[in-house]
Amino acid sequence: MVTENFDLFGNPYVERPTKRGRPPHEVTKKTRNRVSMLVALGWTNPRIASALGVTLPTLHKHYFYELRQRDVARDRLELRRLELAWEMAEGGNVGAFKEFGKLLERNDRMEIEREMGAKPQEDGKSAAAERVGKKVIDKQRAIDADADLMAELEREASHNVGHC
Repeated sequence: MVTENFDLFGNPYVERPTKRGRPPHEVTKKTRNRVSMLVALGWTNPRIASALGVTLPTLHKHYFYELRQRDVARDRLELRRLELAWEMAEGGNVGAFKEFGKLLERNDRMEIEREMGAKPQEDGKSAAAERVGKKVIDKQRAIDADADLMAELEREASHNVGHC
């Protein structure tokens, strides 16, 4: 009888390999869900492959569908959270009902931010035009410092004229 050993994170490992080379990767529902979750969290493909302990080509080969869902993965994750909270709230869980309310408010805020971000700015200037680089900031500081120095010198000169 062979018992499978697991590491701290629940991944199976063999103490002494019986064959040469890396064992073939076995795709499970758990690993598919892990990949989907990591894609939804915005992880890059190399980071996901490293976390799973597989090479990048192996990740692409076995999890192609999950990786293709990158554009909608975050929305699907949020949808699942809302579904679970609603199911628990319908079952009478007061904490889940409160959490569903928080998720609903957060969703409303995100929608408002999306709407505001899609509208052109009122004054017609783009956000990129408003950004100022370091050199421009330093130049403006130098001009301001020069103006402050000149004002200080004029105050001292007018103050000294009265004492003579």
